[in-house]
Amino acid sequence: MTPDVTIAAAGTASLVQSVDWVAIAPPLIAAAVALVVLLADLFLPPARKPLLGWITLAGLVAALAALVPLRTGSRSTFCLTANPDACSYTVDQFAFVIQALVLGGALLTALLAMKDTEEKLPAGEFWFLLLSSAAGAALLPAARDLATLVVALEVASLPAFALVGLKRGDRLSSEAALKFFLSSVTATAVMLLGVSFVYAATGTLHLTEIATKLADVPGQLGTVAETGVVLTLVGFAFKTAAAPFHFWVPDTYVGAPLPVAAYLSVVGKAVGFSGLILVTVVAFPAYADVWGPALAVLAALTMTIGNAAAVRQAATRAHSAVRLLAWSSVGQAGYLLVPIAAAAYSGDNKVGATVAYALMYAVVNLGAFAVAALVARGKPLNRLTDYRGLYAERPLAALALAFFLLCLAGLPPGIIGLFAKVTVFSAAVDAGLGWLAVVMAVNVVVALYYYLRWTAILFRAPETAEEPETADAPAGEPSVAVGASPGPVAQPVRSRVPAPLVVAVALTATVGVVLSGLPQLALHFASVTLF
Repeated sequence: MTPDVTIAAAGTASLVQSVDWVAIAPPLIAAAVALVVLLADLFLPPARKPLLGWITLAGLVAALAALVPLRTGSRSTFCLTANPDACSYTVDQFAFVIQALVLGGALLTALLAMKDTEEKLPAGEFWFLLLSSAAGAALLPAARDLATLVVALEVASLPAFALVGLKRGDRLSSEAALKFFLSSVTATAVMLLGVSFVYAATGTLHLTEIATKLADVPGQLGTVAETGVVLTLVGFAFKTAAAPFHFWVPDTYVGAPLPVAAYLSVVGKAVGFSGLILVTVVAFPAYADVWGPALAVLAALTMTIGNAAAVRQAATRAHSAVRLLAWSSVGQAGYLLVPIAAAAYSGDNKVGATVAYALMYAVVNLGAFAVAALVARGKPLNRLTDYRGLYAERPLAALALAFFLLCLAGLPPGIIGLFAKVTVFSAAVDAGLGWLAVVMAVNVVVALYYYLRWTAILFRAPETAEEPETADAPAGEPSVAVGASPGPVAQPVRSRVPAPLVVAVALTATVGVVLSGLPQLALHFASVTLF
């Protein structure tokens, strides 16, 4: 072999990387199972379509099991050959926790949707889109360059548009999908513009290298870099439903199938917040004086608008239960923003409070949606008044929902909710954001009203036959005219609850109780270094 050929061969070999298949296994398994479901849907007869749901559940369980070897240490792959410390994919403590959260959330969503895919939703399309979105959501927290981050965000978001509009012939579903699509596309466009500015100022896409180069940007590129940082934050503010970019949330949740609304409220929010943490704490620490105050203001605005709108929900309005959960999720997004803002003032260890709070929120919010899906099977309008007397009809479901609401409110016996709020509050105080801590305290008190109001409804006596039906009763349901003479009334027949839905409620309630008994399981993330 001639010297020139030897040099060329050596140069080619230096570009070859070894792939850490164990590190990339969780999102890879979800993506592979999505393709299996898509192909199987072509050949399975309609009577065998429920099999696709079980394949999806098995795939998500396998993806979660693939996280076990990643629970300790840090593993990286797809690194630059010239700089092995600059990698595109890293599984550290942060990525591990968020991947467990999003895959667990997708698994619970699948349990909620098992019966709906048999009765209302096209099974093949639903399971393929859910798995595709879950694969993107699992990829994002491990992304360590802006290109991978944006691709993962869009892989998680694009299938969600279709999931929201999957109820064919439903006007609300189509309207929700359109609003969600337009807002998300706008967010992506703004974010990509910001990313391009950051790349122009630094010449790199890897987050760790951006952090180094932003600290020493030439004077003539300072404005470009600062503009890029701000626009990137604006894009993620859309994704996290932070005010004033939250307008799509209530209509999207109401129009989407309930399992999809549950998925967006937890997994969609986890995706947005994990991306926001990566770009602020890992990539933009040099501009903490820009994004810190901005996120603090967004946090205060978001929690205030969300809780104020939730308080105003009329109990008799159609879909008022889902609307209240939607506005509650906006308010909760404000709490989740607080530790990220605090990290600008007192170090990146504060973002652990966001991770701890997100774990609590994910479990109890998915549980609340699971009970809402149970009630909606008999009362599709899903009004708050439809929950009156739930304890008399389904005592275990009512107790579970009451527990979930008390966790969200931060009241005993929801100890994990109380401790999580204290952890977030402490992060603000320790960072010197006393005014933000006061705003949060006021909002927590305001939120008590609507959480306790809903809880009280569960234990009120059921309406009697003599009470009039509301005007927005579902078409085809018999109604009792005002002033009708009382007489013998047939007792309502309780519909059989699908087993997967029962499992979803029981699983979230069990995990919530365990976390309340052992809050350190989640809260210890607030005191450890995640990166």
